[in-house]
Amino acid sequence: MKKVGILFGQEDTFPWALIERVNARNVDGITAEAVRIEKLIQGEPSGYAVIVDRISQDVPFYRAYLKNAALNGTAVVNNPFWWSADEKFFNNCLSTKIGVAVPKTVLLPSKEHPPDTSAKSFRNLAYPLAWEAIFDYVGFPAYFKPFAGGGWKNVYRVTGPDDFFRAYDETGQLVMMLQEEILFQEYFRCYALDCRDIHIMQYDPRRSHFERYVLNGPPLDPALLQKVHDDVMALNVWLGYDFNTVEMAVRDGIPYAIDFYNPAPDADRKSVGDDNFAWIVEKAADMVIRKAQAHVEGGDNLRWGRYVQKAVAPPVPAVGTVLGNVVATAMGTVGAVAEALSPKE
Repeated sequence: MKKVGILFGQEDTFPWALIERVNARNVDGITAEAVRIEKLIQGEPSGYAVIVDRISQDVPFYRAYLKNAALNGTAVVNNPFWWSADEKFFNNCLSTKIGVAVPKTVLLPSKEHPPDTSAKSFRNLAYPLAWEAIFDYVGFPAYFKPFAGGGWKNVYRVTGPDDFFRAYDETGQLVMMLQEEILFQEYFRCYALDCRDIHIMQYDPRRSHFERYVLNGPPLDPALLQKVHDDVMALNVWLGYDFNTVEMAVRDGIPYAIDFYNPAPDADRKSVGDDNFAWIVEKAADMVIRKAQAHVEGGDNLRWGRYVQKAVAPPVPAVGTVLGNVVATAMGTVGAVAEALSPKE
């Protein structure tokens, strides 16, 4: 019997619905349950073929548990090693290399020194920074937000240098990004599962939390939706997330990736609505059943993104061919994504 475990905290609607849906499928040899941890001993397997992680971003103990589980063959959604290494500024940097549009963005050091550091620890950092050049590049209004984090915590909209420095004074030891404001005509929040299923939802981040998912919105250009779909797919292929959301703001017909580091995205029925909730439960059930069926006992059952795969792959002679596929992945269709992922060695 292969067990699928859901690791979660305060949320109630999605985890239990996913467990119920997987079990209702009656797939031979696969069962789902809430993860139960009675002890954590180094090097011992978790007993789960698949674990869907919904809480380790808030509980460091769970992150260590998931890494040990992955080491012993559990397919963890999302990869706990990559999630620990990833952050929003790197996401933006990668996007500039794969042809997905992103707002102009700069990274800034924390306003206050981290613990056990002093001014001498920052001897390689210019003081003052080239503020005029930074502001000229990004422009105002702009958004000022942590380079790692979520849930709209510590996010500021700043309208000029004075406003920016007032906000900066409040950020303490947070490492922050200053990012161009995209005045959008359309905005989408997109579920991305298993690098195969994309669900595009009309969304308005200016509304209150429970009103952001737009129902019965205006008709949309199919070509625009295809571009959004392809960019969302490319980002997740390169980053390697099994379960993610990507937010896209459309300005002058160009979708800009605004936020795509959400490996435990909102899936609560009350906020996403009944139709979106039904989609995510059904597709998540499909995904974990596939992963359980493909599970290899004791093997590496994690998903690794194309960025990591390229980094560890041996050199190949046909460099031009590989780079051509990379560009096609970023700029083209889902078919191009599949071609870029196919073995070339």
